[in-house]
Amino acid sequence: MSKVEPAGAENLWNENPNPLYTEEDIGSTRLHSSFRAELRPNFSEKEYNKFVRLNTVRDWSLLTWDDVGKPYEVKKFSRDRLEWEEQEGKDMDPHTSWQFFNKAFHEWFVKDVPAELDKSKKQFMRSLKQFKPGEIKSALGDMVRIHLWNYAHRIEDGIWDPRGKRALFEGLDVEKPKILFLGAAEGYEAMQLAAMYPGAEVVLVDYDEYCKTTRFEEFPDSYPFLGENPATGQPKVYYKDDFQIEYVVEDIRNLTYGKEFDIVLSVGLLEHFPDDYKPEVVDWHRRFLKPGGYAIFTTPRNQVRSRLYYHIMADVMNHTYRELMTVEQMGLYIYENGFDILQHGYIKVHNGVVARER
Repeated sequence: MSKVEPAGAENLWNENPNPLYTEEDIGSTRLHSSFRAELRPNFSEKEYNKFVRLNTVRDWSLLTWDDVGKPYEVKKFSRDRLEWEEQEGKDMDPHTSWQFFNKAFHEWFVKDVPAELDKSKKQFMRSLKQFKPGEIKSALGDMVRIHLWNYAHRIEDGIWDPRGKRALFEGLDVEKPKILFLGAAEGYEAMQLAAMYPGAEVVLVDYDEYCKTTRFEEFPDSYPFLGENPATGQPKVYYKDDFQIEYVVEDIRNLTYGKEFDIVLSVGLLEHFPDDYKPEVVDWHRRFLKPGGYAIFTTPRNQVRSRLYYHIMADVMNHTYRELMTVEQMGLYIYENGFDILQHGYIKVHNGVVARER
């Protein structure tokens, strides 16, 4: 029986250096002000059927683009991008767009969500009393966005989705793997892999310095990752400081590594490139893989609630080119560019593919 703890009032974002969870807490989930701590090992059958679908395509060689169609392009850009382009008189370049996105996205991860919910409600009520249409619209938008963020990230835990990611990552034939995370941001998924496959060496790569100095550095030391104790084979709780991590600030195209990694991972990378560039993005994974190594890809799912999310959260999320895909579309890009699909599926808000070079 899993334990569901009540919401706490404390903000635990890097405030408590001491571990908050032990093996006695495995099976529990607890809501903190900035995130959900999720130590339930498995989904219930009802949750699994709702949130996880694995290995739905039997033969990728028989799938065609006529069967699956093309991804949905998100065309509503953030206000910051539109204002920048108006001021500069040109399209925002990719590097600048990622800098804007990383800063905007991280600012939401560090919010004290219950306090922000209360603040947004009070601001909306004040605007109603003053009956200023512009302020009412702005306050209503703020309130809708914080409620949506609370639901998507904190309540449903759809962005980090540890149970879904563990379902996707399980069963890899590796021991003390060397892991390369391309476009790593705060590095969440590589840390989850390192918990599941203890003794891992992790290299995080992103070409925005802010990802290393802020997104990764401010990732909560108190966030618990559920993994395996190699001495006993039983579940164990890990924290960021338990992992061997190197963070490299560099353009992926300039990396000098050889084929030396057991796992090459990207999360939310492929969908930021139009079709002409996708073969190159897939090849980045092949370039660094050991023979027999695993390439892992995830992208946001094309579903109604995802389209709604990226519309409402446009000012936070939409600084770059972005597509929403089905897992069949994502897998076909990967299959056609030289990988065999070993495992695929979708979890709460992401598609996932585990592949091996053909």
